[in-house]
Amino acid sequence: MSLAMLIAFKGGDMAGNIPMKALRGVAVAALLSLVAACAGVARPEASRLPVVTDPAPIVSGTMRRYQVRGRWYQPAEQPGYDETGLASWYGEQFNGRPTATGERFDMHALTAAHKTLPLPGLVEVTNLANGRRIVVRVNDRGPFVDNRIIDLSRGSAEALGMLNAGVGEVRVRYLGRAPRTGGGTTLQYAAAGQAPAQRPGPSARGDYWIQAGAFSDRRAARRVADELGDRASVDGDRNDGLFRVLVGPWPDPNAAERSRQAVIARGYADALLISAR
Repeated sequence: MSLAMLIAFKGGDMAGNIPMKALRGVAVAALLSLVAACAGVARPEASRLPVVTDPAPIVSGTMRRYQVRGRWYQPAEQPGYDETGLASWYGEQFNGRPTATGERFDMHALTAAHKTLPLPGLVEVTNLANGRRIVVRVNDRGPFVDNRIIDLSRGSAEALGMLNAGVGEVRVRYLGRAPRTGGGTTLQYAAAGQAPAQRPGPSARGDYWIQAGAFSDRRAARRVADELGDRASVDGDRNDGLFRVLVGPWPDPNAAERSRQAVIARGYADALLISAR
């Protein structure tokens, strides 16, 4: 696990609203009014993201280049970091041990390990299988396993619905420096006991969809779907009163990810890849 490797290396020191470009044919003022009134565009909970007014300083030594298993890593400031990949989790065997920042690892807290982001920092993690989203405090280095981009605490994995699977596909977005303490919070579908995200409304063939946005106004959702083309549709068959703009379906995650990047290029920077399985 990441913590044990770091101890060896360090000697034991181990849907608020989504910003979106103005829609063609819609006045800017009208759009801003709509966004303020909407329950959300792909991230209805963005207003609950932690606001860090007194960030903790980067812990001395954690930005130095280091080597694990013959591979070198160079930590750096990465303000635009936004990556999709596999997440794993670690728990009881490391509970109470020091992390790379010197903080004690609490397996129940919303924390994580990352190989190169500044420590301590905050990242938003989305489970692409069910749409659950949380913010975690990154205070450790790892995971040092191929194809894994983040190592979650047990509490983080539980909030994301990944505890039983052990490994899952996630999107990780860097939010910036962490506060002096805490910073972790639960967002979409992440509250304990809350039902996971439902399948996308359209029942056409294909397991993967892109959610471009979620609106409280059906007409606004319809305008976005029209702009995104023939594969876009509006799903309003939910109990939360939101109308989701979905693009797809796609037969595999690679095709869906290419579509997501295309949707992002159209101005929907926080488009989500979701699974209908």
